[in-house]
Amino acid sequence: MTQRIVVLGAGFAGLWSAIGAARALDELGVGAERVEIVVIDKTAWHSIRVRNYEADLDGTRVGLDSVLGPIGVRRLEGEVTGIDVAGRTVAYDANGASQSIAYDRLVFALGSRLAHPPIPGLAAHAFDVDTYAAASRLNAHIARLGPDQSTVLVVGGGLTGIEAATEMPGKLRAAGIAAPRVILADHAARIGADMGAGALAVIEEALGALGVEPRGGVSVASVDAEGATLATGERIAAATVVWCAGMQAHPLTAQFPVERDRLGRLPVEPSLKIKGLAAEFAAGDAAWFLVDGVHCSVMSCQHGRPMGRFAGHNVVCDLLDRPMLPLRIDWYTTILDLGPWGAVYTEGWDRRLVSQGSAAKRTKEIINRERIYPPRSGNRREILDAAAPTVQAPPVRFG
Repeated sequence: MTQRIVVLGAGFAGLWSAIGAARALDELGVGAERVEIVVIDKTAWHSIRVRNYEADLDGTRVGLDSVLGPIGVRRLEGEVTGIDVAGRTVAYDANGASQSIAYDRLVFALGSRLAHPPIPGLAAHAFDVDTYAAASRLNAHIARLGPDQSTVLVVGGGLTGIEAATEMPGKLRAAGIAAPRVILADHAARIGADMGAGALAVIEEALGALGVEPRGGVSVASVDAEGATLATGERIAAATVVWCAGMQAHPLTAQFPVERDRLGRLPVEPSLKIKGLAAEFAAGDAAWFLVDGVHCSVMSCQHGRPMGRFAGHNVVCDLLDRPMLPLRIDWYTTILDLGPWGAVYTEGWDRRLVSQGSAAKRTKEIINRERIYPPRSGNRREILDAAAPTVQAPPVRFG
């Protein structure tokens, strides 16, 4: 009887879980007639989500069939709607019809979503870059703006908000707006404060050079078609409001009988198996563990990709009663894009500044355009080899 591994999601963690599982089966000489791998995702694409702030989104998606097909992984296109842990089944909607599929082992990798607090008008009037569709909608909106619609308010001073804001003046000028105004607002007193003192100075220099106005200590009370009202009553008139404030794990994490963290993430062992469960694994933004024994995994492709590779390897080992490999990541970097100005590169959990400007930008482009992509050659061996359960070395430094 054929056993089945089901992977939910085809983002960074999900895709690499599927490839990692296929690699492990290939290494063990186990064919599809004995163990089948199925990926369920709502689109036919693997999206390079971290590039959604860019002006040109061409090339930011990879067709799933071009990666999964050569390695014998079956793809189902549908929206996952429920998980029955006791019955080991997954419910999903495909083409308007409810479907279900049984599993012997499961990898939950549905990732995270932009948090949308109950701010009046936010859902109806704000834009975001959380998905390819949302980013495309924002770019199309900007392309239609008139010369009197030159102000953009970006809310959220984390990495995504900073990257969206520093790219925005160029987008507006390309749309024919000669004198764009971009405001970057956050509840923290200073934009980029979490990046450390060294990087903070670089971020502030870049924002100044690009003409982006930082607004710290700001809380948005409401959003409408013509701007936002702050908690203080101040009005910011803006034809475009971009929401980049906060992330939460996929809400279906609530269907697992375990205690989640404040972001809704599932607790996993270093093997990526969900703590206390018998057949379920989780990886990426929907999972957390202490990656080096001290620091918690973060919602980023930096951790999502190795978590996926190890989850895929270990889900096969668990199914076939073989020893699993613990994941440990002993380094941490942050490379923040700062638009035409360049980028800033920090190392360590204390975010020591090691590179900035054009040198850091070269590193960022290698990461965003090469390092985090799956092989696009269609070569089965190359795809499988890329999913070896190892941790890559830190990104290259220039300058």
